[in-house]
Amino acid sequence: MKIPEQNVASHRQANSVLIKLAAWIEDREIPFRVTSVGLIIMLLWAGAYKMTAPGAEGIVPLVSNSPLISWHFKVFGPYVGSDFIGLTEWIAAILFAVGYLRPKAGIVGGFIATLMFFTTSTMIVTTPGTTSVVHGLRYMTFLGLFLFKDVISLGASLYLISYFGRRAIQSEIKN
Repeated sequence: MKIPEQNVASHRQANSVLIKLAAWIEDREIPFRVTSVGLIIMLLWAGAYKMTAPGAEGIVPLVSNSPLISWHFKVFGPYVGSDFIGLTEWIAAILFAVGYLRPKAGIVGGFIATLMFFTTSTMIVTTPGTTSVVHGLRYMTFLGLFLFKDVISLGASLYLISYFGRRAIQSEIKN
């Protein structure tokens, strides 16, 4: 998000090193670059892994316990179903990458990723073994933490929708 022009001069003249550093990060769009490239790499890598036998077998307990997507493996089976999930991740990643040049593609990729990560985020609640009790307190297990990254990825997808949306508006205004 670009700071309106009237604010640009004031943040550059700030006395605080902290504010100057924040402005430097914003001016270079570092949050967008780290978030988008990170999500693209993660989606391509995870999508490719889901297209392997170990990747498909690894998500069987997650998908099977999800009321939102358990039908998927019943219809397609775990291997073809996992291939479809991996392909969907690749499509979202490619659309994010295309979004650098065509922001509307990034918006579509964001909606696909948002739907995907919303679905997988709910698996924290529906998959057995995501928490355990230690000394009377409930903690997330490794599986729970693995799934929790999708809550953060959900937020990143929503952020990218808004970023690409602003870029699309700017390109429409120019034309």
